[in-house]
Amino acid sequence: MRAHRRAVKTTAVLLAALAVATGCSRAERAEESAPAADQGAAAELRLGYFPNVTHASALIGVERGLFAKELGSTKLTTQTFNAGPEAVNALLGESLDATFIGSGPAINAYAKSGGEAVKLIAGATSGGAQLVVKPEITTPQDLKGKVITTPQLANTQDVALKKWLSDQGLAIGAGPDQVNVTNTENSQSLDLFRSGGVQGAWAPEPWSSRLVVDAGAKVLLDEKTLWEGGKFPTTVLIVRTEFLQQHPDTVRALLRGHLAATKYARDDAAGAKTTVNEALKKLTGKALGEPVLDRAFEGIELTLDPQAAAFPQLAEDAVTAGVAKEAADVAGLADFGPLGEVLKAAGEPAVDAAGLDRK
Repeated sequence: MRAHRRAVKTTAVLLAALAVATGCSRAERAEESAPAADQGAAAELRLGYFPNVTHASALIGVERGLFAKELGSTKLTTQTFNAGPEAVNALLGESLDATFIGSGPAINAYAKSGGEAVKLIAGATSGGAQLVVKPEITTPQDLKGKVITTPQLANTQDVALKKWLSDQGLAIGAGPDQVNVTNTENSQSLDLFRSGGVQGAWAPEPWSSRLVVDAGAKVLLDEKTLWEGGKFPTTVLIVRTEFLQQHPDTVRALLRGHLAATKYARDDAAGAKTTVNEALKKLTGKALGEPVLDRAFEGIELTLDPQAAAFPQLAEDAVTAGVAKEAADVAGLADFGPLGEVLKAAGEPAVDAAGLDRK
């Protein structure tokens, strides 16, 4: 009987302990799944962007102090990247809080994190990417046996080129009847094109213009011809979801700076070109020639509109291009709440979320 009572008592203790442990784990899980609380303005904002004309609003915002002005006491720390996948790794590794980035890597970051780690909060640039080639190449079929570069595997231009080649019925590979697509930094692509090592590039501005003006390339295809109205999201702005939840005021400040940079370029085209060129010289050690700069700006539109309706197609394009096994579900990728507030306060029209903000 005593043994039975001891067993019952022991069982009760174990059950109580299990209940406590279960309660703790449930509480911990609930705490982990709960949205991060608003902690006010961030002490620091770590912002990424690229030394490309397609990132003009970022270059202007940093160079003219427009981001810093709106951020106030929040310290602005910047980092530049060559292509989107590098910025995605920094963002997912939490060494970056927000970044200007191509639409393709933005989708990839969202998909890799199970739709949790990042949010699309604004557009930045529409247009500004071209397939430029040696003058003797006049048709898509002439690309067989040729080497064509893109900045990085699975970046926005890489997906665009591979999808377009698929649409043309052209295979990718090293054979004489295939198109050899290689991933090379933009500056190296220019050198290789000049030396004859490659015969073309699907490149963002200013590199497509540099290839045309400085290296004698010709345009085989302007990507804007593939999109309705010639508009597609070359560059967008994304932020870590946790940072957005913890510091919404800082995100709104970033967006106000972004808007100020975009309006500056809209109101003073000459000043915008000068500012961008000064920023590029600091970042790359070399300014662009005036013909290159003028041509590069002709091909882009700076806008906070992310062209949200294009994102489902972009997700499907990654599959066609062979860089994704299945199309990412982009519903829920965007949070345009802060952008809507900033645009409304400035008397600017709202952007169309096209369902991208709903899961």
